[in-house]
Amino acid sequence: MKKIKIGWFHFTCSNDSTVVFTELLNDHWQDWKKIFDFKYVTSLQSKNDYDELDIAIIEGAITSEKQADRLKEIRKVSKKLVAVGACAVTGMPSAQRNTFDEKKMEDIDFILTRFEAFPKVLKVSDVVEVDASIPGCPMDAKLFVSAVNSLVEEFQKS
Repeated sequence: MKKIKIGWFHFTCSNDSTVVFTELLNDHWQDWKKIFDFKYVTSLQSKNDYDELDIAIIEGAITSEKQADRLKEIRKVSKKLVAVGACAVTGMPSAQRNTFDEKKMEDIDFILTRFEAFPKVLKVSDVVEVDASIPGCPMDAKLFVSAVNSLVEEFQKS
């Protein structure tokens, strides 16, 4: 059986879903290492590439043009894209500044300028098509495993 090429990418968030994913590896590593070719997972390995992926997992909200461009690149080389965690799925809590009044936005303008940030924080689906979403802050581990199992079944059929 051909392994499923997978990548895990971080954008603006606390990376708490990465911690959940790492903990899930404690329970699923023996099975997942037979099924997945972990092409891009910076929390697990130093050598990473994402020239071609079956599944891209995206954690975090999109806060700049640079991030949006990278996300579009990832989407282009991925057969399936999964948004994980509240920031990727809803934008919040990273998108708290989207609710700021004019005065507060003026107060933080120098920060937005310094980091070339968008005026508004975007959820992943605002930028690219998303095939599955796993909400929660951090993501719901049971929903993640269920989604992974569904995607594995789908790839094994094709």
